[in-house]
Amino acid sequence: MPLRFENRVAVVTGGVSGIGAAIASRLAGEGARVVLWDRDEAALGRATAAHTETLELTDPLAVQRAADATAAALGGIDILVCSAGITGPNATSWDYPIADWQRVIDVNVNALYYCCRAVVPHMLKGGWGRIVNIASVAGKEGNPNAAAYSTSKAAVIGFTKSLGKELAASQIRVNCVTPAAVKTPIFDQMTQGQIDYMLSKIPMARFGTVDEVASLVAWLCSEEASFSTAAVFDCSGGRATY
Repeated sequence: MPLRFENRVAVVTGGVSGIGAAIASRLAGEGARVVLWDRDEAALGRATAAHTETLELTDPLAVQRAADATAAALGGIDILVCSAGITGPNATSWDYPIADWQRVIDVNVNALYYCCRAVVPHMLKGGWGRIVNIASVAGKEGNPNAAAYSTSKAAVIGFTKSLGKELAASQIRVNCVTPAAVKTPIFDQMTQGQIDYMLSKIPMARFGTVDEVASLVAWLCSEEASFSTAAVFDCSGGRATY
């Protein structure tokens, strides 16, 4: 049986841990030449990948250099999965530290934009592409005491729709996934109260797994997702209401 991603070059941001690592593993297992972009040089050194780039994703020039270097090294870029993200602290909107607000927006929104902006021209040159942005059900519903995170993920949804429509006439498909809470190291950034709140909102009464999210992302990265673009795909255990 042919591998779905044989000879495809797939960039995964934040691919050294959590959901990103599961996605990278799934794509590699189906034949992709996986490229990891992350700031954690030590973790990149331990990872198995066709190519790695150590960079700060919030630096647009560094992202452009990474995209160009990746394309030059591997002959192009076919797939981009933007998985890197942070939650920020849990606080009411009026008590939320300004510096933390700016950091969450910078990592979750600006860095994702820089990655898409740098990679799309390479996909257009190659005549094919798949972009999958990892948003969150919080971007649809707005979690209390997580205004920065909720706002950033809503922005990811909006940007995905815009970019997908801009590229709809090409062979590049752009979609996002909105998981409910998935137990990963990002939980270390949250209070136990916030974690309990998120669990209480999931009708299945459990957290998602990284492999469940990776399975959906892999389909969106494949040839089979040919008529889906500018769309939002839930992976929320029944939580999402629209």
